[in-house]
Amino acid sequence: MSDFAATGLNPAGQWAASARGYATPTAVQLAAIPAILEGRDVWACAQTGSGKTAAFALPIIERCAAHEAGHPLLALVLVPTRELAAQIAEAFVDFARFAKRKVKMVMAMGGVSINPQMMALRGGADVVIATPGRFLDLLANNAIHPHQLKMLVLDEADRLLELGFAEELNKILTALPAKRQNLLFSATFPTEVHNLAEQALHHPLRIDVPDSTETTPRIEQRSIHVDTADRTQLLRHLIEQHRWSQTLVFTATRYSTEHVAMKLRRAGLSAAALHGELSQSARTKALADFKAGDLQVLIATDLAARGIDILDLPAVVNYDLPRSTRDYVHRIGRTGRAGNAGVAVSFVTAESEAHFRLIEKRNSMRLPREVIPGFEPG
Repeated sequence: MSDFAATGLNPAGQWAASARGYATPTAVQLAAIPAILEGRDVWACAQTGSGKTAAFALPIIERCAAHEAGHPLLALVLVPTRELAAQIAEAFVDFARFAKRKVKMVMAMGGVSINPQMMALRGGADVVIATPGRFLDLLANNAIHPHQLKMLVLDEADRLLELGFAEELNKILTALPAKRQNLLFSATFPTEVHNLAEQALHHPLRIDVPDSTETTPRIEQRSIHVDTADRTQLLRHLIEQHRWSQTLVFTATRYSTEHVAMKLRRAGLSAAALHGELSQSARTKALADFKAGDLQVLIATDLAARGIDILDLPAVVNYDLPRSTRDYVHRIGRTGRAGNAGVAVSFVTAESEAHFRLIEKRNSMRLPREVIPGFEPG
């Protein structure tokens, strides 16, 4: 018997979990899946890498497959970024391979033409994975009809609100039927998310997965003192010294991603930039090349902090520190996933020392500052 039998999933769901690489249910899956199958609202706080996509995707697919095909819309998954939409859609497709009937899924996001998405929605869909703005566009064009909606998922709810989607979320909630199942997943729960949960959820099951149960112990966190001007050379040195097969690097601005990528390419490393001003096709290609291992280094803004899911990513580097102390957790959570080991390195300059101390305080940690020979700060 599959270990996932304990979650209440049918054999198809258990096979799907196994095929995706889950040997046993994670803490959030063990708690959330039975509640979702029962139709309860769920409010889950779980860190990146804890398996929360499977925690809602598996029971949603099972429940959709139990309905006859041809519904206008059964489940809506709202996410903050296009990259996360693509990642979740990929997971849904994988999980749905074992369902007892074909589950129709449509991904809807901005940055590309709306017409193919409208065409895909003809005849309805079981699951729509969407960014808020594009979902409202589809509503305005009468391309989507949510009056029979059964389930709503707000994934990365804290990020949805941080990126300014509060107004769009209110419009969407108003357009949806009042009677529905609501699932809210987030890595952090600031006041804004609490307010959203109180507005949208009805007697939810509250799930809190402690950080220590999942990824954090497998991430070696380092902080390195370095002068601002030496960061790119230090980055190259670390990649070559540790022979990291892949490295995800976070910078603060679009210009920095392009500049660092160019410098690394000149040094002979395969590197690309990922930021919000790229075309959607360029963003998709950069992510696909990185996931396939064709790129050794991806330099990204926080756009990618929750849109990259690579099972065995060796290293994350904070070239620039995150503006939000909460984003530190999301960034480093890209490595050390699913029990694999990883390292997260933060470059700390004289100018950013005070901010990194605040990050340490907010995340209840204290890291020794390293100095790398040959890169001693002035």
